[in-house]
Amino acid sequence: MQNIRAILFDLGNTLIYFEGEWPVVLDEARRAALHALHQAGLPVEMTPFLSIFRETLENHYTRREDDLLERTTLTLLRDALTALNYGHVSERVLDTARRAFYAITQAHWLPEPDALPTLQTLCQQGYRLGLISNAADDWDVQTLVDKAKIRPYLDFVITSAAFGQRKPAPDIFHTALATWHLPPARVAMVGDTLNADILGANRAGLCSVWLTRRVKTPPAIPLEGAYQPDRIIPSLAALSAALASLE
Repeated sequence: MQNIRAILFDLGNTLIYFEGEWPVVLDEARRAALHALHQAGLPVEMTPFLSIFRETLENHYTRREDDLLERTTLTLLRDALTALNYGHVSERVLDTARRAFYAITQAHWLPEPDALPTLQTLCQQGYRLGLISNAADDWDVQTLVDKAKIRPYLDFVITSAAFGQRKPAPDIFHTALATWHLPPARVAMVGDTLNADILGANRAGLCSVWLTRRVKTPPAIPLEGAYQPDRIIPSLAALSAALASLE
């Protein structure tokens, strides 16, 4: 293998982790969005909104795993309101509700203790660093990056919400490579998800490093073929040694 010059990171469950019960927090977030709509003067009924917004989100979360197309939370919120005959809500009101939604979930995302030390060490070793995150809202990811204080170490932050496609779609990886003007073999992808981070990296010709700290074991996908990572690490603290062994 050629010397690794740059490293792409996933965000959730790689550099940051979620503390809490996701279904409970998501329900609270939907209620916060509803409260914001009420504060803006929109008389949306609680039960129909919570039900339809939940269904709209869940349908997208299922569909995007197959077609790899990302629709934004703002679009999904508008779809839910349109289904309730509120199809002409202003962008300002929608944005306020979206931010209220994510203010709840953002409070539960925390930086991994070894994230900052690892990024600092890698930068000192001369690696270029970037981030690709599968997420339905670009603003949410950018906010989480700033909250975790990791932006100074990253050359760029690419989200599927802004790009329109999700990992493992090859184009999102190619965009990162083009930014650095590096061939795939000189770049490693570090992430926790086999069918997004590892599969995508392998198909795009990158080196792949699977971070297993927050992975449910055993994995649902066999570690073979395009799902076989080049290296497996239990924590970010083990990344430097794993990268050295790739060279």
